[in-house]
Amino acid sequence: MSHEEHQSFIKTPKQLIAVVILSFVAFIGVAVLASQYVTTGQKGLPNEEVTATAIAPVAKVELATAKPANAGPRTGEQVFQAACAACHDTGAAGAPKVGDNAAWGPRIATGLEALLKSATNGINAMPAKGGAADLSELELTRAIVFMANKSGASFKEPAAPAAAEGQAAAVDGKAVYEASCAACHGTGAAGAPKFGEKAAWAPRIATGMDSLLKSATGGKNAMPAKGGNAALSDAEIKAAVEHMVAAGK
Repeated sequence: MSHEEHQSFIKTPKQLIAVVILSFVAFIGVAVLASQYVTTGQKGLPNEEVTATAIAPVAKVELATAKPANAGPRTGEQVFQAACAACHDTGAAGAPKVGDNAAWGPRIATGLEALLKSATNGINAMPAKGGAADLSELELTRAIVFMANKSGASFKEPAAPAAAEGQAAAVDGKAVYEASCAACHGTGAAGAPKFGEKAAWAPRIATGMDSLLKSATGGKNAMPAKGGNAALSDAEIKAAVEHMVAAGK
């Protein structure tokens, strides 16, 4: 074994001084870190809680559509703002933007019932009920009517159900007719018996009111169920049919 292998790397007084200083600095540094860790539990080597806090996101986004207990059904605009605007205000994920008549046109043409079905079950990137599982059918329908009517439609927003049976306000058959039936029955389009045309209505009236209500509710020939307005209640359909029958007698 050669003599050089046993020689120290410290060959000069300057090198010796440097090694002593570095050793002292290292010793002081370790002592300071240990002191901080023991006295605070946060400085020096961080504990798990501090680490979790340090790496937590700066902000969190939470979507909530829950309504207060005992609150009545929300309006279409309220539901839209809470559950629909994130996509339908911006067009995100291919959603038709509110006010874009070109995008909504083909959808409106399918009728309110089809739109309600898509919104209830979900379609393409949109989850069922837009991700707001607490929405009632009435609230969801109102939201659809709100968006569609701002985009070229003229659907009638459904009213809240009566508070108690037998206390419902009288339904305006004429108003229901004008909102949901006049498009065809006012013009005779698609073979619909024209409003006030007695010859066309006579054989239909002869079948009885129950038969007319069944056809209006379930659809017949070119007429879709409820005239394409799924939000209509049985009372509203009856009032509209009675209004047309009265004019056809």
